[in-house]
Amino acid sequence: MYWHKALTKLNWCIILNLLGYVLLATACLMVFPLIVSLLYRERVYSSFLLSIAVTLIVALPLLCIRAKKTTYFAKDGLIAVGLSWLFVSICGALPFYLSQEIPSFIDAFFETVSGFTTTGASILIDVEALSYGLLFWRSFTHWIGGMGVLVFILALLPKSNERTMHIMRAEAPGPTIGKLVPRLKKSAMILYLMYMCLSIIEFFLLCIGGMPLFDALVNTFATAGTGGFAIKSISIAAYDSVYCEMIISLFMLLFGVNFNLYYFLMIRNYRNVFRDEEMRTYFGIVIAAIICIAINIYPLYQSAATCLRYSGFQVASIITTTGFSSVDFNTWPSFSKIILLLLMVIGACAGSTGGGVKVSRIMIIVKKIKLDIQRMIHPQKVNAVTLNGHIVAEETVNQIMSFFTCYIIIMAFCLLLVSLDNFDIETTISSVFACLGNIGPGFGLCGPLGSFAMFSNLSKIILSAAMLIGRLEIYPIIIFLSPLLHRSSIKKGKRRNS
Repeated sequence: MYWHKALTKLNWCIILNLLGYVLLATACLMVFPLIVSLLYRERVYSSFLLSIAVTLIVALPLLCIRAKKTTYFAKDGLIAVGLSWLFVSICGALPFYLSQEIPSFIDAFFETVSGFTTTGASILIDVEALSYGLLFWRSFTHWIGGMGVLVFILALLPKSNERTMHIMRAEAPGPTIGKLVPRLKKSAMILYLMYMCLSIIEFFLLCIGGMPLFDALVNTFATAGTGGFAIKSISIAAYDSVYCEMIISLFMLLFGVNFNLYYFLMIRNYRNVFRDEEMRTYFGIVIAAIICIAINIYPLYQSAATCLRYSGFQVASIITTTGFSSVDFNTWPSFSKIILLLLMVIGACAGSTGGGVKVSRIMIIVKKIKLDIQRMIHPQKVNAVTLNGHIVAEETVNQIMSFFTCYIIIMAFCLLLVSLDNFDIETTISSVFACLGNIGPGFGLCGPLGSFAMFSNLSKIILSAAMLIGRLEIYPIIIFLSPLLHRSSIKKGKRRNS
């Protein structure tokens, strides 16, 4: 009854109409891998044609829905985002499944969710056996999902208005989200323009370094979306190029920075860039982690330059949650692996294409703990959590603490279910960390040279859900539980009154 009342209060016409636009965009984006498969004369083109047709059949009726009420609220936005990502992942899995290059639909769904959420966890044992069209689509999902499917729609949708801020807020990573300019549609267009410019620059730099054209393109997609799907079984190590590793490392770190700072650079507001606490902390963590790991792995390589090369690449890859590898870090000492595990949790900056908890959230949590300790020592002390010289609203601080608590609870729940597969603790723990944080490779059997193929179908579904929850930062996925929580609170209230 409570579920029914809660669901009927939603503006389903707006939600389903938006879902239609998202699926239409997905069908249009499938044209690019279709062209690639035709250029390489692969039979997989028929799978793309059929997938486009199925997606359009679902999308067109939804586009015909007309809403009587054009206003919608935060809950509508959250559910629209959650449903959009779920349906995009289902439709995006069709080419893999219909071509039978991934014969299990659950495996195809896992691979597609991993792509769109920019996780990079793969069930493929021999990735090089995939056709060029599917390799392109697999990496292209990273580029689409990096900035956000709904942000892309907002940039193109003629109906964008102030209410669409609820959608952008639900999809954009970070504790808070604001507009770069007064008009939201223009903000979304500016974000995608910067995203495309950085992608084009990286593509040309990789081509200059001698990387084949196709490889440079798909690796750019994976770097820009901080996804990490490689088209070689041993990832970036296959190129054995210091230059390519340096370029990819640099752009992984750049895509892990808040895109608002690039806008400030565009308008020459350098002061806001250099005073940004999150960016300074982010690069401080990167430098400290590189030095610590380089010292720790020195006995393995006996060369300072080699240690810095490998540690620098892996730190950039893990903290930005990209997941590329230039070496099998599974063989590194425990100290280095624990640092990488911590970086998985921390993640990149808010407002970037990276995953994880986000540096700004960690900073606010630490400052909140410090403030509470000070208040215990000096009860009369009145102070507030600040970031970049501005007071962080108490509501925002509470939301961050709530988010982190939910993050830990969801992680524990996923760990319990995945542990039913009875793999070693290192594999089980790192697989959940890697999927919930949208990193990709973990340790043990799902390390940089391994895959997620050995997990059961139940674990793959759980890990797919973890990837979606991690990318959408919990709330759009668990918003369906709110009627149940509301019901329990009503019952408690009645008991107290009685």
